[in-house]
This record gives sequence, C-alpha cells and structure tokens, in this order.
Amino acid sequence: MNRFSVPEPRVGVEPRVDGRAWRYGWAVASRRRVTIKDVAAATELSPAAVSYALRGVQTSAETQERVRRAADELGYTGNAVARALAQGRTGLVGVLSGSLQDLGEQRFVESLARGLGSHDLQMVVADADGEPERERTLARRLADQLVDGLVVSPLDPSHESWADLGEMLPVVTVGDALAGPTVGEVVFDNRAGVSMVLEHLHGLGHRRVAVMTPSRPSTPDRPSERVVAEVCATLGLDVTVVNSRHSIEDATDAADGLLGIQPRPTAVFCLSDSIACGVYAAAAARGLSVPGDLSVAGYDNHPIAGVMAPALTSVEWGMTAVAAAASGLLAAAVAGRPKRGSRAHLRVAPSLVRRASTVPPARQV
Repeated sequence: MNRFSVPEPRVGVEPRVDGRAWRYGWAVASRRRVTIKDVAAATELSPAAVSYALRGVQTSAETQERVRRAADELGYTGNAVARALAQGRTGLVGVLSGSLQDLGEQRFVESLARGLGSHDLQMVVADADGEPERERTLARRLADQLVDGLVVSPLDPSHESWADLGEMLPVVTVGDALAGPTVGEVVFDNRAGVSMVLEHLHGLGHRRVAVMTPSRPSTPDRPSERVVAEVCATLGLDVTVVNSRHSIEDATDAADGLLGIQPRPTAVFCLSDSIACGVYAAAAARGLSVPGDLSVAGYDNHPIAGVMAPALTSVEWGMTAVAAAASGLLAAAVAGRPKRGSRAHLRVAPSLVRRASTVPPARQV
C-alpha cells in the first residue's frame, strides 16, 4: 500500500493503519501533535514552502489553498495562527474590567461575551482589580498580544496613556469617555444618574448623606464623583465621601467606619450595588436597621438588588443593551467599518428604581 492508498472508511470511524489515523492520504500518529513537517510530507513541499503558503506569501494561490486544506484536514493547530497573521486578525478581543469583584461588572462581562460571540469574536478578560496603574499595564499587555480590539470600563478615563493605546488598536469605552481616540463610546449619563438618586434622598427629607465610591484617591476626576459634589452643593446636602473597593468584605469594613461617625448619616448612596451589600452587612453588625435607621441606595440595579432584604433602591442602566452596543461597535471596527478615525458615541440614560431601602429619615440629629 502506498501512502495515497487509503482504506475505505466506515461511517463514523476514522480509518487507522498500525495505530495511525489517515487524513489527507497521510498516516499521522493519533496521539501526536501534528507538525508543519507532517503538512510538508502530505503536500510534497518543503517545511519552508508550507510556512510561506500558510502565511499567504511567496507561493501561488493554488499552492496556498492546497496547503491550507491539508493543514485543516490533518488538524494542524498552527494553521489558525498562520491564517490570523495572513488576514491581519486573530478573532480575539481584549476586555479590560475595572474590577471583577463588582457584581455589576461581572454581569456586564457575561453579557459582552454573548454579544461578541454573535460576531464570531472571542474575548480575553483582564481584571484591573480597582487599581488604575494595573489597568494601564494590562491595557498595554493586551495590545502587545495582538488582540483585534479592546473594550474597556476605565477606572481613570482622563489618563494620557489612553491616547497611545487608541493609536495602536480599535478601542471601545464603556461608562466614561477616554482622553484619547476611540472607535466607539457607550457613555453613562452620570449627571442624570447621580442627580436622580440624590434628589430622591433630598425629597425624602435626608440632609446628611454619605456617598461610597469605588474610585481611588488617585482618580478624583471621574465624572460621577464630580457630579456628586456639584449636586450636593446645589441641594444643600451635608455629604461625606468614602472610598471603598468593590468587594463586599472591603465595603463592609469601609461602611463600618462610616457608620461609627457621629452624627451618623441618615442615608448612604453607593456607586455600586456590591458596595451597598457591604453597607447592609455593616449596618446589621451594628444593630442598625435598613431603612429604619439608615436609607441605602445603589447604582447598578443588579438582580441582587431585588432580592436583598429590604429590596435596594438602585439605578437601571440597561446593561444587556449596553453590552450589545459595545460589542457591535467593536465588531464593526475590527471588520473595517467604519474607517479608523471616526467615532460612534452613544449616551445611556438611566432610570431610578425605587424600592423599600429608602424612606424618610426617622429623625435629624
């Protein structure tokens, strides 16, 4: 039997000779990884010629097609990388999360995976863990790993490094606009979101409030935090701003310190539902009731907000639609639509979901 004489296969059974699988007329050990030499032997070309053909250079279109067909049928895994290099795409996009400890961010990334998948794109997720410097490092690493584009929920949107990144690859930002070129922005109307919560608390009669924010002290210029100061000044609210990480444990510790202040705030507005969970835990540990002793509001309307006891007043942003919009913008940019240099801008309007966690204060001390 010569190497192009292949036994007639049975349906559903891969023909084998001496423990080897026959593909493309060439016997390959079934447990061994297929190499470029196997492809070369099957096509009667040199390994160098096969490498050129897989990359689409220095060979004819007919040879390239023959080699790629052989590589696919043999199961040569290097062919996917070669094809990506030849096409200028990998099919992978980077997703840079501000913090995966944030329940709202977890839900967004999950929705984004489905949206990108509908465009035949897969994602590589990196977690900045709430640290702006780590975010910048991870952004550069993702760009260096030849991802086709990047979706980012920035911790420090005003940093100058975003300008360089936007010149390297298509970037879509979600939440806040970046200080640099992007192909798309899905920006939250933080002025409206923050205002409606603080006005809601003011309307209930609260005058001494606390705002718990996941921003670090090194990033005081995020839009939502700037709006807090402006709106509180306009409404005449006595406000205390406390920084906290997204994790429920860290938020519990930060809230415990806040609730030990005298006079204690009568309401706490959390710029993350995850942080609101920590406030609930700290209040319970101190024997305080929500909302009897303390009103609490969140900012993500994560599904957990509806099952907390009492149910949490929060802000709805339509994150499933936000993820679909972001994935669509990036997919269009990766495919070359629109041309580089243009920028799509979408502004997301919030709505306040009033629940049992916010009521008029029992007393003003």
